[in-house]
Amino acid sequence: MSNRLEGRVAIVTGAASGLGKAFAEALAAEGAAVVIDDINEEGGREVEKGITEAGGKGVFIKADVSKSDEVKALIDGSIECYGRIDILINNAGVQHIAPIGEFTEEMWNYMIGVMLTGPFLATKCAFPHMKAQKQGRIINISSTQGLVSSEFKTAYVSAKHGLVGLTKVSALEGAPDNITAVAVCPSYVRTPLAMMQVPGQAEHHGISEDDVVQNIMLGPAPLKKFLEPSEVAALIVFLCTEPAMAITGSAIQIDCGWTAR
Repeated sequence: MSNRLEGRVAIVTGAASGLGKAFAEALAAEGAAVVIDDINEEGGREVEKGITEAGGKGVFIKADVSKSDEVKALIDGSIECYGRIDILINNAGVQHIAPIGEFTEEMWNYMIGVMLTGPFLATKCAFPHMKAQKQGRIINISSTQGLVSSEFKTAYVSAKHGLVGLTKVSALEGAPDNITAVAVCPSYVRTPLAMMQVPGQAEHHGISEDDVVQNIMLGPAPLKKFLEPSEVAALIVFLCTEPAMAITGSAIQIDCGWTAR
């Protein structure tokens, strides 16, 4: 255990698995009290248990971030548990692969709700508490595909681009109260969310699953590797520390060189 974030309170959405789980565990290991949010109650409680058994502070609160009443309950519950909110990490994400012509409105609305409306709602609800404290840190987990694009991922790409815009607005409006906002844009990370899209990509591109991994997921980046959740978590922890507090309004790539071309 370290103490770089001792006394801080962090909310991590989508924290029952994958990147969110890595973020929650890494923040707790640095001394932060972590609110673990997810719709997956079993997974979320397992993360809570792991953090507390390791000597950290963590509590699970179930909330669907696409629903305003549940987001408000998440923020209110965090305040009730810990009395403040220093860090908000909007991480919850979903994926669906389909051509535009086959992309249903229902799926579009669902994905935009989770990955763009959700961060807006959480930011809106957390802002008054951060303003009262005269400080706060918002980290939006975008993607390389929040900066560039990809076929068959209409809603995901649109939401992640929008998240970069939300980050910039949040940074401008938050600055008078020392509230900063940054978007983190990883390339493909070795998580269940990333790997579950391989069959759909193979089907719509008409190639093998191996070719999807080698040519679509790893091909555009000079470093031919998947990121590990721990690599992105290390960046998130740094962005929550005092030396990083002047980084605001930025989209920070951790993308194996994907956007360098």
